[in-house]
Amino acid sequence: MHSTNSYSKASIGGISRDRIAALRTSEANTFRKARPKSQAKVGNGLPGFFGGVPMHWMNDWPTPFPILVESAKGAAITDIDGNRLDDFCLGDTGSMFGHSPPPVARAIRRQAGRGLTYMLPSEDALAIGPLLTQRFGLPFWQIATTATDANRFALRVARAVTGREKILVFNGCYHGSVDETMVRMVDGKPVNRPGLAGEFRDLTKTAKVIEFNDVAALQAALKDKDVACVIAEPVLTNSCMVLPDPGFHDALRKLTRAAGTLLLIDETHTISTGPGGYTRKFGLQPDLFVLGKPIAGGVPASVWGMSDEVASRYADYNRTKEPGYSGMGTTLSANPLQFAAMRATLEEVMTQENYARMDRLALRLDAGLTGVIDRYNLPWHVARVGARVEFICAPGPLRNGAEAETAHAPELEAAIHVALVNQGVLIAPFHNMMLISPATTGAQVNRLITAFATVAARLTP
Repeated sequence: MHSTNSYSKASIGGISRDRIAALRTSEANTFRKARPKSQAKVGNGLPGFFGGVPMHWMNDWPTPFPILVESAKGAAITDIDGNRLDDFCLGDTGSMFGHSPPPVARAIRRQAGRGLTYMLPSEDALAIGPLLTQRFGLPFWQIATTATDANRFALRVARAVTGREKILVFNGCYHGSVDETMVRMVDGKPVNRPGLAGEFRDLTKTAKVIEFNDVAALQAALKDKDVACVIAEPVLTNSCMVLPDPGFHDALRKLTRAAGTLLLIDETHTISTGPGGYTRKFGLQPDLFVLGKPIAGGVPASVWGMSDEVASRYADYNRTKEPGYSGMGTTLSANPLQFAAMRATLEEVMTQENYARMDRLALRLDAGLTGVIDRYNLPWHVARVGARVEFICAPGPLRNGAEAETAHAPELEAAIHVALVNQGVLIAPFHNMMLISPATTGAQVNRLITAFATVAARLTP
């Protein structure tokens, strides 16, 4: 069953709008009272910044004003008013392995005395290439600064080697701010994603969009053999989580190969699955691979890899193309600070032991949240991919992006998020995502479950 949040105009996610509004109001007042210093400094916005914040999405936190962080360590954040929060957001995956993992902090300190950028490799780079191949399976790699950059560059290569213009994405996907992925299905038709700023092009001319898990639609979209690349998360994330149907990834790989279409797997969020990501754990066989956010322990960095065949075809293309700028770069990419932090992360932080611990605690969190949902008879469910857990304020499981969009309940989620903050727990601001890091403790998980139960009790009669 895949029903949605449209239970009635008077309720959201099975909770009355009046009860949600009351919770939001009371929790906002509690938040303000606990943060007088923060309110004085940022309650009217950070001076000098457009919109009062250094990056516009900082205004998307549902708290009355942004939390002004004094420090973060391990799996906890402390604000300037001395409030300590168990952090399950972890920089929306950027700090998935904890804030300043000790091996990464040591590597940064060492490299700080050797120079931060010089457009040349360091000795750490000698180790990173083999580490990436060993970890993720593909033989050839490049370094970028964000997953958005890496996806852009990989798609450029896909178009170059196939001679095709179009790419295919799944409705509800998230691949950073890559232009071609900013398309959605609305009433069954592909359109530019609503809300795009300054976009005057019809992105659907070069991007096809279909629903996740829809093998028939995938086959139809590829039949004209005009798609250079399918770009896919193994699991839809950054909204309400959608897991793949059994056999979906096998069909995706089989159909792309038959159509001469490349397959790009973006593991930026699903690296929560294990040391080699969802790709290694479930035996996916991508032509191109992207990983950003946590790969350097919080230092901005990303990687993208190519199969032998793609690398060979790209080398052939480069021998024949017109000389000039490739459209792939950024001066600060592949700098020695990234190399140092990335090597420490790959060798000492992204270990099988750490992932095993993360998985155990994520299982506990999944079971605990599910138990609360069952206890209060809420029409919600929990989804998980490795150390990434999400409660969804609608029945499930969800099968595609359209269902995920409908299941999203912003008003209800915002009230829950602020109530959790007031009990010392921080989760991701844009949806209900929670991450377990190597530094997360069992006590923190238990506190989150207890806080969630307290909020559920307040929302139900």
